[in-house]
Amino acid sequence: MAYAFDVHAGDAEGVTAWHLTEDGARAERDRDYRPTVFVHASDGPLGALADALDDDPKVTGLRWADRYLDLHADERSEVLAVDVERVGEVSTLAREVRVRHEADFAPGTFRLYDVDFSPGFRYCVETGTDPSPARDLRTLAVRTTDEALARDDLTELRIDGERVAGDEAAVLRTLATRVGRVDPDVLVVSHGGLLELASERAAALGVDLQWGRAAGGVTQLSAASTYESYGRTGHSPARYTVPGRAVLDESNSFLWGQSGLAGLRYLVERSWKPIEEAGWASIGNVLTAMQTREALSRGVLVPWNKWEPETFTDARTLHAADRGGTTLAPEVGRHEDVYAVDFASLYPTIIREYNVSPDTVLCDCHPDREVVPELGYNLCPEDGFLGDVLGPLLDDRRDIKEALAEGASGGQRERLEAKSSAIKWVLVSCFGYQGYRNSKFGRIECHEAINAFARDILLSAKETLEAAGWHVVQAIVDSVWVTPRDDPEPIDSVCERVTDDLGVRLERDGHYDWVCFVPRQDGTGGALTTYFGKEASEGDGDDGDREPTYKLRGIEARRRSTPSFVADCQRGWLDALDDGGPEAVVDALERDLAALRSGRVDPADLVVTRRVSKPAGEYSRETRAVGALRRYDAHGVDRHPGQSVEYVVVDDDADRTRQRVRLPFEDASGYDADHYADRLVRAAETVLSPFGWDRGRVERALRETRDLSLSAF
Repeated sequence: MAYAFDVHAGDAEGVTAWHLTEDGARAERDRDYRPTVFVHASDGPLGALADALDDDPKVTGLRWADRYLDLHADERSEVLAVDVERVGEVSTLAREVRVRHEADFAPGTFRLYDVDFSPGFRYCVETGTDPSPARDLRTLAVRTTDEALARDDLTELRIDGERVAGDEAAVLRTLATRVGRVDPDVLVVSHGGLLELASERAAALGVDLQWGRAAGGVTQLSAASTYESYGRTGHSPARYTVPGRAVLDESNSFLWGQSGLAGLRYLVERSWKPIEEAGWASIGNVLTAMQTREALSRGVLVPWNKWEPETFTDARTLHAADRGGTTLAPEVGRHEDVYAVDFASLYPTIIREYNVSPDTVLCDCHPDREVVPELGYNLCPEDGFLGDVLGPLLDDRRDIKEALAEGASGGQRERLEAKSSAIKWVLVSCFGYQGYRNSKFGRIECHEAINAFARDILLSAKETLEAAGWHVVQAIVDSVWVTPRDDPEPIDSVCERVTDDLGVRLERDGHYDWVCFVPRQDGTGGALTTYFGKEASEGDGDDGDREPTYKLRGIEARRRSTPSFVADCQRGWLDALDDGGPEAVVDALERDLAALRSGRVDPADLVVTRRVSKPAGEYSRETRAVGALRRYDAHGVDRHPGQSVEYVVVDDDADRTRQRVRLPFEDASGYDADHYADRLVRAAETVLSPFGWDRGRVERALRETRDLSLSAF
C-alpha cells in the first residue's frame, strides 16, 4: 500500500508513490504510468478524432475499448481510450477535443469520460493502488496567526501546541529540528502558505529546513479561489504539497475539523482518495470518489459533464414531486416530559431499503412496478448502484454505534466517534447530491422518490405514535417530538413497531424534562429549528449534584456570530429559568448588564465573527463587517470573499465605519456597552418568548425596582 503520491502536473518522469515503513517511508517510482481519457461518438467522428490525436505529442497511445456509458446501459459501447503523457495534460486534452476537434461537428458530438479526477485518486483507481496507510501515522502540527502570516512574521510559532518564540532564525532552526526528529507522515499546518513562507525565510537565513522527505521543496498545487455554493460565498486557500508527506491545511479542511485523522483515514479506505486529497476535498467530492470506484468496478465510465435531462412528466405528478420533506410546525411554549425520536440515517436507509437509485427509478425493465408513494414511479427490483455505495457506510456506522453503546472508552472511543462523524457527513450529503446539477450520478427523479418515501414514512410514524397515546408537538423531516397523553405505550416499544413496519429504524434520540419552542419573529407560529430544553436524567443513582445539560438549537448561544460573553450569559439564564422561571431570567440579565456597563467584561469575549461575501468596496452599505475589512486591509491582512472577519464594536455611532470596530489584536478596551447590551436583551427575549414575553416586556421588567432572586446567581 502507498499512502502519499507525488503526481505533479509537469512531471514527465511518472509518479512517485510513498510507502510507509516501520520507521519512516520509502519512495517507489512508477515511470510507466499513463492516465487515460475515454471518448464516445458515432463511428465517423470518432474515427476522425482518432486520426487527429494520433499526431498529438501529448498522446502516448490510442486503443478501442468496450465500456458502459451510464448506469442504465444494457450493453457496452465502443469508446476511444486515449493515453496521455502527464496527469496535468488530461484537462488540456479534454478542452482541445471539446473546442478544437469538435469544431467541424455538431456541438456535443464527442462525450468525454474519466476526465476530472484529482491526480492522486486517478493514479489509485487506474492502477489498483490502495492509498490506505499501513500503520499509525505520525503527525506534526505547526501553527501561526493570520496577522503574523500577513506580516511574514515567523518570530513565534506553535509546534505541536508548544509555543516557540525568539528571533526568526532560532525559531526556524527549532522547527527544522522538530521536523527531522519526528519525521512526520502528516504535516498539519494552520495555513498552507506557512510552508512556503518558512521555506523561503529559512533559505534566506541559511537554515536547513526540509519540509519533505526528499528534495523538491514546497510545491503550490493550486491558487486561492472564491466560489459560490448553494447561494453562499466560500473561499478556498491556495494548496501546497511537499515530497513524501501529506499536508493537511486547517484553513482548508472541513473534514479534518469534523472528524480528525481517524475519520480521514476511514474515508481514505472507502474512497481511495489519498489522505492529502481527502483533507482538502468537500464531502461531495469524497462521495463522488466512492461512487466513481463503484462505477468503475462495474465497467461504467464517469462522465465529464452531466447531460441526462429530467424525464418529461405531467403537471399533476410534477406538483406532487416538487416538494421536500414533511414538517409540522412546533407548538410554541414550554412542554414537559418530552421525547425526541429520530429515524436513523433516514435518507440513506430509504435508498438502500427501498432500492432507490438513478439506475432503478423509472427503469425500462419493470414499467408496471409502481411503488413510489404519491408519484407512481416504478423501481427496478435489481440491486441499485447507490445502495451498493452507501451500504458499507450504513453497516459500519451501525457497528460503531453498537461498540460505543457497549462501553468503548479512551482512545478507542475517540477513534470510533471520529469515524462515525466522517460517515455521518457523507450520509448527510448523499441525498441532496442526487438533486445537485453537477452530480456525476445524480438524477432528479431519484431525489423526488427519496423525498416521497420520507414523507410517507414520517406521516405513518406520526399516526402510530398518536394511536399509542403520544401527542406530537413537532415533526421535521426525520425527527418527531412527543409528549405523553393518558397512559401511553412505552416509547421504545412504539419505536420498535414503527421500525418493523417501515423498514427504517426509529430510535429514541433524547428525553427532556422540558423543551421550549420559540415563536417566529413575525409571530406566525413556531420556528422549526429554534428551541432549547433540559435533558432528563435517565440514571437510577442520586443525581442531585449533577450539572444540568441543555440542548440548544437556533438560539444565539448556538450561532457562530454571537460573542462568547452573550452566549455564556444565555446558557446561564437557562439554569435561572429552570430554577425560578422568567422573572429569574430577568434578574440574571440585570446582573449581566451591570457587569457589561461597568467595563468588567474582557473584550476578547465580545468578539463578533461574520462571513463576508465580497470585497469592502463592493458593499453598498457601510456595515460593521465592512469596517472590519477596511481595518484588516490597513494592517496588510488579506480577507477574501467567503472568509470571516472578527471584530469588537467600540463605537457603533461613529461617523466613519472603520472607527466603529476594532480587530481582536487591536486595543478594544473601550467597547460599546450599549451595543452589547442590546444584544443581551435580544438574547433574553429569545429565552423568554416561549412564555409570551416580547422585548417590551423584558425592558419594562428591567426598569422595575425589585430585589434580585437567589436563582439569578
